[in-house]
Amino acid sequence: MSMTPATAESEKLSFKEKFGYALGDTASNLFWMTFVYFGTYFYTDVFGLAPAAMATLFFVTRILDTVFDPVMGMLADRTNTRWGKFRPYLLWMVVPFGVCGSLAFITPPFGAGGKLVWAYVTYGLIGLVYSAINLPYSAMLGVISPSSVERTKASSFRFVGAYSAGLVVSLCTMYLVDFFGGPSKQTGFALTVGLYALLGMVMWIVCFATTKERVKPPAGQASSFLRDLGDVVTNVPWLVLFVLGIATLSYVSIRNGCFTYYFKYYVGQQTVLGMNLTANDMLGAFLVVGSLATLFGTSLVAPVAQRIGKKPLYMIMMGISSVLTISFYFLRPQDVIAMFVLQILANLIMGPTAALVYAMYADASDYSEWKTGRRSTGLVFAASSFAQKMGWTVGGTVTGLILAGFGYQAEIKQTAETLTGLKLLVSFIPAVGSLLATILPLFYSLNDKRMKQIEKELAERRAGLAASTIQQPS
Repeated sequence: MSMTPATAESEKLSFKEKFGYALGDTASNLFWMTFVYFGTYFYTDVFGLAPAAMATLFFVTRILDTVFDPVMGMLADRTNTRWGKFRPYLLWMVVPFGVCGSLAFITPPFGAGGKLVWAYVTYGLIGLVYSAINLPYSAMLGVISPSSVERTKASSFRFVGAYSAGLVVSLCTMYLVDFFGGPSKQTGFALTVGLYALLGMVMWIVCFATTKERVKPPAGQASSFLRDLGDVVTNVPWLVLFVLGIATLSYVSIRNGCFTYYFKYYVGQQTVLGMNLTANDMLGAFLVVGSLATLFGTSLVAPVAQRIGKKPLYMIMMGISSVLTISFYFLRPQDVIAMFVLQILANLIMGPTAALVYAMYADASDYSEWKTGRRSTGLVFAASSFAQKMGWTVGGTVTGLILAGFGYQAEIKQTAETLTGLKLLVSFIPAVGSLLATILPLFYSLNDKRMKQIEKELAERRAGLAASTIQQPS
């Protein structure tokens, strides 16, 4: 006996599918978190760009790249294959993902002009390929289940996968760089990221093989780029999430991207609990405990969100994270234990917010279908990629400009003015983004009670449309 549409749609996601879905973000974040943690350091201290040149690189390539995101979203919405709309891109783009990501961390034996061209081309390419695989992957969250609760669970799994990659990157990168490259950090970074690329390609294929798309656009929905775009830009919850995403990713990009400089030049070598530790020793441990705290917090977010609600939980977490982040400004170089305590608390509280935001993007997609009778999941999730890129752009650009403004120069003893700039870059400056992200959800109208009603009405509509397409016996 075949299941009715309602029964088919109400099935719960298996552990295997949620785990397989999570591997996609593990693959993605082997690159993403390498850029977040070490990207600015790589381009200034390893590749050899001046901070201002790096800031311009980030700004120009990301601004051009963001134009591609809505186009990619609409293209994915119009893709129809036996594998679905979004899953095929995981397979089609896996090789370009690995190749372009590896090229971005290769330092060619060119002069200054040639190296700058190489940086623009390779950094621009990984941005485009990242959109082409990660945007459809993100959109899958909107069609993997019609249930907001199940999507929140899948999103929680997803970000456990993402932060697992962050743990690997924070724990292994600098050690692998030294292992593969010895005295040459250029060789070390190229081989380390090449290894991440191979691992990521395998994970993308597993993600493709273990997942399924279940929610389809309303029957007979006509394709119209302008109408789809109009539906999205008039979707107020989407607009709130769009701005919130930029603020949050700016916070993450600035704060995490500056700790390499912070430990190398501000903290330096310290004696901690009787151990004489180098800056690299402390940096590795610092990033690892942060990743572990984020993993633990993310694993708990789904049940807590069911009790409190996604929106209020997000606001509470971001508000506390802002206070903890600002506290870094007041630490002295020898206050290493306090740095670790603040890092654990900040990541435990702030880390899970990403899972909440992406679950809310899926809710905004349902809201758009409920309001307009049309579904543009890919375009809705293009906001997440666009916001991620813009946050990345703002974070990298601000970091480069602040470093330049405070007189930073690679591989020399920094002035007191430069050290003040580094303190600001891990405290007050990123906190601007987190404070903005704390306030913005006040304008987000989709609470959990409203989403249950929207889910119910959409299920009734879909069941009615499915019944109307069944041919009557002659």
